[in-house]
Amino acid sequence: MTLEPVHIKEIHEIVDRIDICFKDDRDEYEDTQKVKNILDRLRKLEYNGKIVLQSIGPVRRAKASIERMVRSDDPFPMTYSCDSGSTTAKTFDNGLYLDICHCAIASTPTDLDIHSKRTIVAATYNASKKIYIDTSKGWESFDNNHCRKKIIRIQPESLERKVTDILHDVAMYLCESEHILWMLDSIDANGFFIMDGPIYPKRIMYWMVVDSEEVRIRSEPSITELIQNYIDIMDHHLEKMKPIIGFVKNPEDMQIMLALKKQDPGLDLPWLVDAQFFRNALSLEKTGMKKKEADKYITYTNWFMQPNQFYDKMLRSTSPLVTELAGGKFDAEDYALCFFMAFVPKLNTMFKIESPYGLVKNEELKNLMTRKVLYDLAINGIPATLSKADSIAKIPVSERRHIVDRFRNSRIDTNYNDTRWEEKA
Repeated sequence: MTLEPVHIKEIHEIVDRIDICFKDDRDEYEDTQKVKNILDRLRKLEYNGKIVLQSIGPVRRAKASIERMVRSDDPFPMTYSCDSGSTTAKTFDNGLYLDICHCAIASTPTDLDIHSKRTIVAATYNASKKIYIDTSKGWESFDNNHCRKKIIRIQPESLERKVTDILHDVAMYLCESEHILWMLDSIDANGFFIMDGPIYPKRIMYWMVVDSEEVRIRSEPSITELIQNYIDIMDHHLEKMKPIIGFVKNPEDMQIMLALKKQDPGLDLPWLVDAQFFRNALSLEKTGMKKKEADKYITYTNWFMQPNQFYDKMLRSTSPLVTELAGGKFDAEDYALCFFMAFVPKLNTMFKIESPYGLVKNEELKNLMTRKVLYDLAINGIPATLSKADSIAKIPVSERRHIVDRFRNSRIDTNYNDTRWEEKA
């Protein structure tokens, strides 16, 4: 039985009762001032004597005409983007956990030789020390050395919970970082590099610094290796002053809102996620502009440096130099996370663009990276090379099923929800 008209009527009544609570009867000046006051605090946001966020230059909001950007030239002759596809972490009834990740780099204009290179990492876990898994000693090449693969295992004593999350992150970040390092010499020195998502493996970094009896990955070889990989990637770009950004399509960070609330417990903020605040701050409609006119622009902020972020109840560096096991060629500050926010009113979508401070502190390079992002957003709504990389690297649902069905001695561990909410595409 589906919903009857009487049920729909009552649900509509519930919606109306909730929605009316958010009717904006406040003075427009009050809203504008609230956003402006918060932006003023972002010049230098501190907590417990440590800087959480600092503006690089004045705090500002700007808009770029899509029409003018479309008529301008791409500031970079070659654009590269890295992305990966995953089977998603699978659980089997014999205790095996598995995630297989497949990584590719796309380019614009297209370079078929670069597109043909692939890296595959299979990350495994089983809680028993008696179970043997045939892991790789090194990289195993195939397809006439165009591709390579590796099987790794996270040790039984490392995880007691968060297994699927950690396994997925290890497979993805190890695969992507290894593929980028493998391909660095094939990438045009004048090219622009886009990573899909953040520039660092943030969730892995979190578990590297937080004390936990159930997640003990600090000395896990594959994890310290992938952290070092990201430092090596940044070292390459910092040495040559080559641009690299992380393009975060669904920013979920809560660092700024959390820091503001901790700094001033009396501050009444309606937003939980940073992107919710920036969406309001960058909305041209909030300034009185009609939607049809607002859709002609992309709005964006200045760059910010985020040297520290909240890990549990403590502040720790956003640099990937999170343990004594990893080392870089530059000062820790040069690896610090920097970002700016961009809002595309036509798509009603907020993006976060990240890069290390060692690049962003170069004024000319910072401006070039900003202009390149705005150009790509104006042309395609999302960088075309990023979409191209996604289409190359993606593992379709049908292929995921074939991979799982290939197992003969391990059976997928399903529950009722897996059957009810089976993937369709």
